[in-house]
Amino acid sequence: MRLTQSMCTIAECAPGGDGPATARPRLVKIAVVGGSGVGKTALVVRFLTRRFIGDYERNAGNLYSRHIQIDGEMLAIQVQDTPGVQIHEHSLDCNEQLNRCIRWADALVIVFSITDYKSFELLSHLYHHVRQLHPGNTVPVVIVANKADLLHIKEVEPQQGLQLANMLGCTFYEVSVSENYNNVFNAFHLLCKEVSKQQITSTPERRRTSLIPRPKSPNMQDLKRRFKQALSAKVRTVTSV
Repeated sequence: MRLTQSMCTIAECAPGGDGPATARPRLVKIAVVGGSGVGKTALVVRFLTRRFIGDYERNAGNLYSRHIQIDGEMLAIQVQDTPGVQIHEHSLDCNEQLNRCIRWADALVIVFSITDYKSFELLSHLYHHVRQLHPGNTVPVVIVANKADLLHIKEVEPQQGLQLANMLGCTFYEVSVSENYNNVFNAFHLLCKEVSKQQITSTPERRRTSLIPRPKSPNMQDLKRRFKQALSAKVRTVTSV
């Protein structure tokens, strides 16, 4: 299955393609964090491929890399998917792997599901944990409320997410990863713009100190494998009917 698509506002390009030589694309590193089952992997895949697949294997914390053109600038975007976070005895249960991912990131997406109030309760804990790992309050954070299409089983009102995001000083997006691409793109697009703006104004010394070894990367081969598994499952279902 061919994963690359022609998009009007977001275009994928392989490095070293045809055309005049250009400078190395600006690197933007984004980590996606949140509770279990809120749709983090689906959100990442939707952004990178415009596709939605409902069933995924257990989240192992994969890193996906793409060269993407946004607003006329080529960016090398790395999106780190992370395992679900839980609260243990009134504190976050964050292992060192997750902490490394947060420190590594230039920007973060904190995701909760409107169908899971516990995932909403994680928001402020995760936000303050991010700020502890990134002193200085300079790392952009976007809060995303997922599964907006499941209104019949919602446990969190949109206004609750918006109010909390305003209190924390974050931009808020309510999305349905399964039904709509635009707000998913808008959330990542905003972070890419904020990171690029910071990188342009930052000093070389700051950029050097921000280099942290990145987490493991199965890259886009993992996405291709998941697409094949999903398509095979659908074929088996149709055949058995």
